[in-house]
Amino acid sequence: MNKIALYCRAGFEKECAAEISAKAAEYDVFGFARVKEKSGYVLFECYQPDDADRLIKELPFCELIFARQMMVVGELLRHLPSHDRISSIVGMLIGVIENGGELRVEVADTNKSKELLKFCRKLTVPLRKCLREHKILLTNYAPSQPVIHVFFIAPGCCYVGYSYSNNNSPFYMGIPRLKLPADAPSRSTLKLEEAFHVFIPIDEWEDRLASGMHAVDLGACPGGWTYQLVQRSMRVQAIDNGMIDQRLIDGGQVAHVRADGFKYEPTSNKIYWLVCDMVEKPAKVTQLISKWLIKGWCREAIFNLKLPMKKRYEEVCKNLARLEGQLGIQGTNATIRAKQLYHDREEVTIHVRRIWPEMPGRRNERD
Repeated sequence: MNKIALYCRAGFEKECAAEISAKAAEYDVFGFARVKEKSGYVLFECYQPDDADRLIKELPFCELIFARQMMVVGELLRHLPSHDRISSIVGMLIGVIENGGELRVEVADTNKSKELLKFCRKLTVPLRKCLREHKILLTNYAPSQPVIHVFFIAPGCCYVGYSYSNNNSPFYMGIPRLKLPADAPSRSTLKLEEAFHVFIPIDEWEDRLASGMHAVDLGACPGGWTYQLVQRSMRVQAIDNGMIDQRLIDGGQVAHVRADGFKYEPTSNKIYWLVCDMVEKPAKVTQLISKWLIKGWCREAIFNLKLPMKKRYEEVCKNLARLEGQLGIQGTNATIRAKQLYHDREEVTIHVRRIWPEMPGRRNERD
């Protein structure tokens, strides 16, 4: 198996392909990407047969911005007979992987592909049984073992392969299943909730998303991201000249400050979180977040960059380099990650965590 399959948002196949090609070259893995527009996936075919497996082991999945999932796959299985689709699938895996911990029969996230989901669910049970009989899949679910993927792109046509559970998306189809709360001011609240799942390990939520923390939401109207912070019992300053959902104000945790998010400067040194989802040029938003981090006005930030119609991958890379460079020049230590989330559209979400040196008494040090 010398191919890597990556799921992505439909319409962002070129960006996903450009990214995996660039990342692969950093690991001395060379090949070429196969792209079909609006398909919701990309194939990267390696020139050397063992490079696909090496790359999905060594390239941290969390570094990929546009990929929702990353796996090794073999040749496309075509025209699977309706009376026996399982034998060919199992045959592809014999001698390739054993003791898998989970089976996922999936499709790309497109309207056309979703028509196959019912079939995928029906196939999963008998396929799982057969894989267990051949010792390809363990009897019980084992989250530390490799995940077996069967990826259908059309009726009777699928790719078969695997991913490593310590370097993949834990979600089916690479999509977290989040429910929109009935009282949320807007659907944008799901962006921030997903960002927490993607960027903050669950076992660190108690410390980094703690009750009583202070947060600022720049460009908060109508309050979708503020709502998410309030749900975690934080105290929020919602900065916007527009209206904020009155239910948030009435709850007592939100202070609405009527001001321009680009001009507002905090008066408190207790702010831990900064969040921002403003419709503005990426460079301007990046500059704003850099200022907050360099001045020590917040400890962690999550913000969105709205992407142009063309050269979207280049725009993201340029702004990430600008952010890293500005922080570096000022001696600001930080970790930076970016992801196009499922709930994002023509945008990417960036998380920055400032790392404070252990210097007791420093004014902007956070506990």
